[in-house]
Amino acid sequence: MSPKRFLQDWAVPAGIGLAMAATLLLLFPQLRGGAPAPATDEWQGPVSYASAVRRAAPAVVNIYTRTPLANHPNSNNPLFRMLLERMNPLERQRLESNVGSGVVVGDDGYILTNHHVVNGVDEILVKLADGREAQAQLVGSDADFDLAVLKVDLPNLTSIKVGEPEKVQVGDVVLAIGNPFGVGQTVTQGIISATGERYLDLSSSGTGSYLQNFLQTDAAVNPGNSGGALVDAHGRLLGINTEIVSRTGYSGGIGFAIPANIAFKVMQDIIEYGRVVPGWLGIEASAVTPQLARAFRLPSTNGVIITAIYNQGPAHQAGLKPGDVITHIDGQPINDGKRGIATMATLRPGDTVSITFMRNGVANTVEATVSEKPKAQRRS
Repeated sequence: MSPKRFLQDWAVPAGIGLAMAATLLLLFPQLRGGAPAPATDEWQGPVSYASAVRRAAPAVVNIYTRTPLANHPNSNNPLFRMLLERMNPLERQRLESNVGSGVVVGDDGYILTNHHVVNGVDEILVKLADGREAQAQLVGSDADFDLAVLKVDLPNLTSIKVGEPEKVQVGDVVLAIGNPFGVGQTVTQGIISATGERYLDLSSSGTGSYLQNFLQTDAAVNPGNSGGALVDAHGRLLGINTEIVSRTGYSGGIGFAIPANIAFKVMQDIIEYGRVVPGWLGIEASAVTPQLARAFRLPSTNGVIITAIYNQGPAHQAGLKPGDVITHIDGQPINDGKRGIATMATLRPGDTVSITFMRNGVANTVEATVSEKPKAQRRS
């Protein structure tokens, strides 16, 4: 007899009806209706991330880039030239393939990947999770952020849902989805092992020093994962996988992803302006150290302290002054200097933002209109 038929056929005394019903709902959760609860272990944690993968994987693509062997980096090597001379004409036109990954971020065909995946190549081929393939157009890229924007002309694309990378905490479960070693789409699982990692020398991949505010993970990231998705346990995009630190060149448990909010800002700039246009508030700021907190009689080290301000810049026109401590931007707390610099990096010219700051122990809030940094400015 089914549990539902059991409830219908068995008359429960009124005095114990609610308790009995509650017990039966715990024993037979299917009586509640709707989707069944995910399987859990004895600690009530999920034992499968299949639903997250189903949501995110269709938006992750494999990228194959091709360059004629005549343009190979070793083309000036005498031995390499000798090999080319021994090839017949068709063989000399053979294309060398490199692999990477990308993420579909809009139904209109835009794809995010890494600059180093597509830099200097002659042809870009995108393969979707459903097996379709298409030539991709390079809309633009930026070496400093190590990000590139592609576009494909295909119908019925599945774009990824975006999470909240600014709220990520160390210990959060994440999944890395990509095309390692060209074997096809794979998924690896790990946790966020650090956030706000800015002082890293990742120049080997072409990553510049303008912004290095990565999410660090121990989810396996290998060659070919570059440009793929780092997602949360619900399948929402947290970042674009871009680099690993390893003595062997393979995953050593230290991988880095560019936060999605920064990646989307870069993408919007490239689409709209053809280049990255950093938002500018017209300030120079530093993290609040314990020494500065004592000197300015601040209640904590949260926030960034304005060390210099540019005349007639957005912050100056809003009434901010050197010595003010910015604690929130658009209501988002600036818990430390790294978070503050990362938040300001996502601002775009024309945005109006509210800035909460401390001055002489009193909290104030002003609005400032973000602009593009002029070529020359005088600070005070």
